[in-house]
Amino acid sequence: MYLEGNIFLMKPLYHIVLITFLFSCSESPQSLVYPETNKIPVTDNYFGEDVVDNYRWLEDDNSEETKEWVSAQNKVTFSYLEEIPFRSQLKSRLEKLWNYEKLSAPFEEGSFTYYYKNDGLQNQYIVYRKGEDGKEEVFLDPNTFSSDGTTSLAGLSFSKSGKLAAYSISEGGSDWRKIIVIDALKNEVIEDTLVDIKFSGIEWKNEEGFFYSSYDKPVGSELSEMTDQHKLYYHSVGTSQSKDQLIFGGTTEEKHRYVGASVTEDGHYLFISASKTTSGNISFLKDLERQNSQLVAVDEDYSTDSYLLDSRGDKLYLVTNKDAPNQKLIETTANQPNEKYWKDVIEETENVLSVSTGGGYFFARYMIDAITQVVQYNFEGENLGKIELPGVGTARGWNGKKNQEKLYFSYTNYHSPEVIYAYNPEEKTSEKYWSPEIDFDPESYISTQVFYTSADGTKIPMIITHKKGLEYTGNNPTILYGYGGFNISLQPSFSIAHEVWMEQGGVYAVPNLRGGGEYGKDWHDAGVQQNKQNVFDDFIAAAEFLISEQITNPEYLAIRGGSNGGLLVGATMTQRPDLIKVALPAVGVLDMLRYHKFTAGAGWSYDYGTADDSREMFDYLKNYSPLHNVENGTHYPATLITTGDHDDRVVPAHSFKFASELQDKHQGMNPVLIRIETNAGHGAGTPVSKRIDQYADLFGFTLFNMGYKVLPESLKSKIKG
Repeated sequence: MYLEGNIFLMKPLYHIVLITFLFSCSESPQSLVYPETNKIPVTDNYFGEDVVDNYRWLEDDNSEETKEWVSAQNKVTFSYLEEIPFRSQLKSRLEKLWNYEKLSAPFEEGSFTYYYKNDGLQNQYIVYRKGEDGKEEVFLDPNTFSSDGTTSLAGLSFSKSGKLAAYSISEGGSDWRKIIVIDALKNEVIEDTLVDIKFSGIEWKNEEGFFYSSYDKPVGSELSEMTDQHKLYYHSVGTSQSKDQLIFGGTTEEKHRYVGASVTEDGHYLFISASKTTSGNISFLKDLERQNSQLVAVDEDYSTDSYLLDSRGDKLYLVTNKDAPNQKLIETTANQPNEKYWKDVIEETENVLSVSTGGGYFFARYMIDAITQVVQYNFEGENLGKIELPGVGTARGWNGKKNQEKLYFSYTNYHSPEVIYAYNPEEKTSEKYWSPEIDFDPESYISTQVFYTSADGTKIPMIITHKKGLEYTGNNPTILYGYGGFNISLQPSFSIAHEVWMEQGGVYAVPNLRGGGEYGKDWHDAGVQQNKQNVFDDFIAAAEFLISEQITNPEYLAIRGGSNGGLLVGATMTQRPDLIKVALPAVGVLDMLRYHKFTAGAGWSYDYGTADDSREMFDYLKNYSPLHNVENGTHYPATLITTGDHDDRVVPAHSFKFASELQDKHQGMNPVLIRIETNAGHGAGTPVSKRIDQYADLFGFTLFNMGYKVLPESLKSKIKG
C-alpha cells in the first residue's frame, strides 16, 4: 500500500457550516449547527485497486485538529440532545430505578469473606469484607481513586493465604492498567505501583509473587498504536518492576497477541496459554516446585481452545473444544499432559458446555437455546443429577475452593433482577442468599422465545420481552439488539436501562446470531470471515420478522449493538437503510480495511480476516465495511454513534470516520450525530453517572426520532392488565 505525498498541502482541516434539518416532529430541537469535516484524501492500493480514505487525519488522536473536531461534534450533538423535551424525565426515571443496593456473590480469601456492593448510584462498586466476628468493613473503595469516578477497579487477586493482594486499576476506561500490591490484613500498600500492563490477570505463586501479562509500551500513541507481542512476566514482591522475569513470549518470531496464565489452587503448576488471535490457543505447563523446570507442551494446536480448570495432585482437568465443538472436560497428568493422553471426564453433548468448580465438584452449565441448565459431577465424572434453577433464564457461579462447604450462584433473565443463591454441594440444596429491593415488578413483564428463518433457511432463536398484555399493533417502539461474533453468547440478563425502555411500552428483542457461541464452535464459524454476511442476514431477518408479526414497523424500529455489535449495526443500516428508523452503533468496528492496524486489532483476524490476506478477502471486507458502503444521496436512519475518546480496544477513529462519511453523503430529514464520551473507553468501568446520561440520551434520541413529542404515555392504554 502507498500514501499520496501531497496531503500536507491541503486546506485547513475543517470548517463549521450551518445545516438546517427538518424534523418529523413539529416541536423539534432548534436548527442544527453541523460540523462539515474537511476531506484530505489518502490513497491505499490493495491488490491493484486504489481505495481513497478522505478522513485518515482523524486517526491521529493526539492532534489538535482531531481534538477540535471532537469538541465541535459534541457541541452539535449535545445541543440537539438537550432540546429533546423528555430527556430529563428519562434521566430521572433511570436514576430512580438504578438507585437500589446491588451485591455480588461472596468469595473467601484467608479468614475473610469478600464481596462487591453498590448502595445504588455510586459510580463504582466497593469491595467489602467480613472477618470471623461478622463485622463489615470497606476493603477497597474505587470511588476514591479519582474525583470523577473514571478510575475503576479492573481486577483483584489474593495470595494463597489471603495475606497479600494485588489489584489493577483502569484510568479513563483505558485497557492499560496499573497494579498495586497491598498487605491485605493491614490494607496497606507495600511496594511501588506496577505500570504499563494490558490484557492481564494476576496469578499468585504462593506468597512470593505473581504472574502478569503485557506488551511493550508503543512508541507513539498508547491509545492507538499496534500492540501485537504479548508477554508473560513474573513479579517478585518487594522488587522493582524492572527486574521482573520474562517467562514466555517475545523471544521468537512467532507473535502471540494474547498470553495468559493460571496457577493451580495448590500452587504446584503454572498453565500458560498463547494465542495469535481471539480464537484458538496453544498451552504449556511449568512445575513451580522444581527450580528451573522447563515448559512442557500440553496442546500445540492453534485451531482449538483449551484452558485449565482445576487440578488434584498431578491430575489436571482441562476444558477443550478439541474434537468437540460444543466443548468437553478432560483429565490428564502433569507428567504426560499432551493430548494423546487425554481422557474424557464430561463428554461433549449436543449442547454447549461451560464448567465451573468448587467444593470438590464440577458444575456443567449447558446452554440450551441460550437458556441455562446445570448438572453436578464429581471428579470421577459421575453424573450426580441436575440442579433445580429458579426459572428459565441464565444462571452463573458455583465457583470456589475445594474445601468450601457453601457455593453461590446467580439467576436472572431479561425482566428479573439478579438474585443470589447459596448452594450446598453435598446436600444439593439451594436457598436464597440475597435479592434486591427494586422499584420494578418483574411479574408485569414477559419474555417469549421465537425461532425465525434467515436468508439461507437457518433457524435463529430470538427472545422478545415487553409488558404483559402489550398488543401487537405494528406501531410498538422496538429496540433490536445484537452482537454475532467472537464466539460470545447473548444469554438473558437483567438491564435497568432496558426496563425503563419497556416501561414506556417499548419492546426489547435479542436474537442469537451466527458468529456467537450459542450453539458451539460450528455456530461461531458460520459467522466469520467470508461467512460474515450470515450475521447481517440473521439480524436483517430478525427485523423483518418483528415487522411481519406486527410487533413494529420500520418507523418504530431501532437497532443497537456495541463493538462487534457496532459493526453489525453499521453494516445493517448501510445494507438496509429502509428497514429501520434509528441506528445506534456503539464503539463499533467500522473500517474493515484498517481495523488490524490499531492496538490489538490484528488479533481479531480469525473472525474478520484482513484486507492484506488475499484479493478475495479484501473484496469481501470492502463489500460490507460500513465506512466504505455509505452511498451518496441515500436516506439513512436517524443515527447516534457513540464512542469514548480513551477507547483503545476499538479506537474511536472508526466512529469518527463513519460519522464523517454519513454526514457528508446522507440525504433527508434524519439527524446523523456522534456522541463522544470524554475520559471514557470501550465501556468497562464506566461510572454509573455517565451510564445513566448515556442511556437517557440514547432512549431520548430514539423515541424523539420515532415521532414522540412526549414520553409515550398513550401506550399505557394498550396494556390490558
